[in-house]
Amino acid sequence: MFARSTERRDFLKLTGAGIAGSALGTATNVQAAAAKTNAAGHDTLDVRAFGATGDGKTLDTPSISQAIDAAAAAGGGIVRFPAGSYLCYSIHLKSHITLYLDPGATIVAADVPAAGASGGYDPPEPNAWDKFQDFGHSHWHNSLIWGEDLENISIEGQGLIWGKGLSRGDRDVALAAGVGNKSISLKNCQNVTLRDISILHGGHFAILATGVDNLTIDNLKIDTNRDAIDIDCCRNVRVSNCSVNSPWDDGICLKDSYGLGFARSTDHVTITNCYVTGGYEEGTMLDATYKLFAPDFKVPRNGRIKFGTESNGGFRNITVSNCVIEKCRGIALESVDGAILEDVAITNITMRDIVDVPFFLRLGSRMRGPEGTPIGELRRVLISDVVVSNCASRQATIVAGIPGHYIKDVRFNNILVLHQGGGTREDAAVQPAELENVYPDPNRFGTMPAHGFYIRHVKGIEIKDVEVRPMKPDVRPGFVLDDVNGAELIHVKLPHTPEVASVVLTNVKDFSVTQSKPLADSQVESSAQETL
Repeated sequence: MFARSTERRDFLKLTGAGIAGSALGTATNVQAAAAKTNAAGHDTLDVRAFGATGDGKTLDTPSISQAIDAAAAAGGGIVRFPAGSYLCYSIHLKSHITLYLDPGATIVAADVPAAGASGGYDPPEPNAWDKFQDFGHSHWHNSLIWGEDLENISIEGQGLIWGKGLSRGDRDVALAAGVGNKSISLKNCQNVTLRDISILHGGHFAILATGVDNLTIDNLKIDTNRDAIDIDCCRNVRVSNCSVNSPWDDGICLKDSYGLGFARSTDHVTITNCYVTGGYEEGTMLDATYKLFAPDFKVPRNGRIKFGTESNGGFRNITVSNCVIEKCRGIALESVDGAILEDVAITNITMRDIVDVPFFLRLGSRMRGPEGTPIGELRRVLISDVVVSNCASRQATIVAGIPGHYIKDVRFNNILVLHQGGGTREDAAVQPAELENVYPDPNRFGTMPAHGFYIRHVKGIEIKDVEVRPMKPDVRPGFVLDDVNGAELIHVKLPHTPEVASVVLTNVKDFSVTQSKPLADSQVESSAQETL
C-alpha cells in the first residue's frame, strides 16, 4: 500500500516532506503533485508532506485539511498519518478518502480555546428537529472528525484517536460554538469502514453514525467516558470483533432518532464477536491493566448493548451473537417513541457480574417525537444460549409492555442465570408501577417481586430450557406474570423453597407449564389470581 518508488520520493520532495513550513509548495502545487502521484498509481499522501508536525503542540488541522483536499481533487486516495501526535480541531472528511493511522500515530482533540478566543471545533449546525433527541444526537459538525453526504470513506490503521479536548455533553443542554463532543460523526453517508483503530476518551460519542448505509465497524478498541458506538437510522451494518469499555454510558447502542427530520429505521444489523464492559477505569482496557474502580467510587457501569432509547423509526432484522458482557448492565431492547422493534435474534452470549438485569424488553409511550405518532410495537424476539453469572438480584429479567399495548412473540431458550439472591417476602409483595411515559430504565422500576422473570402486558411468550439459580436463598417467586395471554414454561428449573410460590399469575390466559422443577405439569385457561 505504501510503495516508495522514485516518483514517490520526487513527490515528497516537491511537497516539502521533512522541510520547514517556509519551504512548502503552494496549495496548487501540492494538489497538482497529488494528482500526478495518483495518476502514477501511488495514492498515499503523507500528512507531514503538507506541513503536519505531529509534535502534539502545533495545531495540525490546516495541513491535514490540505492533504484531504489534495486527495479528493485527485479522485480519492489514502491520507496517511505516520507515528506522532497530531493536535486537531474539526477534520472534514470527503468522499473516496481513507484516513490511515500508522502504529504510533495519534489524532488528539485539542482543548477548547479560552472564553473570548477564536477557533475551536466547528459550530453545531442548525437542526429544526433537535427538540426530539439529546443535543449530541442532533448535531454532527461539532466533532473531531466528521462527514456528511459522503460515500466510500474509511478510517483505518493501528493508531489512536484521543478525544482529549472533547466535552461529554449533558443530555439536551446545548454546547457553545467552538466546543466539540464527538470523536467521529457521520451523517447521510454510504459505504463506510472503520477498522482496527483505537479510541480513548471519545466525548459524548466515540462514534455517531446517523443515516449511514453499508457500514462496517471491525476490530476497534474503545475506552471512553460516555457512549462508544451509536448506530442511528442506519441500514446494512456490521459490527464485529470490537472491545469496548464505557462505564458512564452505553457500549454498543442502536438508535433511530428523529435527528434527520423524519423517522428512519435501523435495519439489517449484525453485532458479533464483541466484548463490552463498564467495569474498568478509563484507559485501562486499552493499556491492558484492567484497573477496577474503587468499591466506593460511584459510576453507573453501563457498558451494555442496547436498542434505544431514541426509538422513533424502528429496529428490524437484527442479530447479536457471540458476545461477552462483563461488569456492566445487561442487554436492553426498548421501543418508547413509536418504533417498530421486530425480528431480533440474540444468541451465544456470556454475561458476568451484571449490575442490574440480564435482559430488559420494554414497550413504552414516552413518545418523544412529532405529535400524533402512534405507540410502537415490540415483537418476534428470540433470545437463546445465554449464561449469566453473579448477576445482581434486586430485579429480574423484565419483559414489560403497557396497558393496551402488548409485547408479542418472545422466546427465551437454553439460558442459565446465576444471581446473588437474597430477596425477601417484602420484596415479593411489591407492585411495580407502570411508568409508561418515562425514560425507560430498569432501575426506575425498583425492586422486582420476582427473582427470575417479571412479565407484564405480553401476548405469546415461551420460556424453554431455562434455569434460574440464586446464590443465596431468595423467597420471591421465580416468575411473576401479569396481564399475559399465551405463556409456556417448558423444562424450566427453579430452586425449591418451602412455602414460596414458584410462579404467580395475575390476569393470565392460556398458560401452561411442563417438565419443570419443582412445578407439576399444569394448564391454566384463565386466572385472575393464582400461585403455582
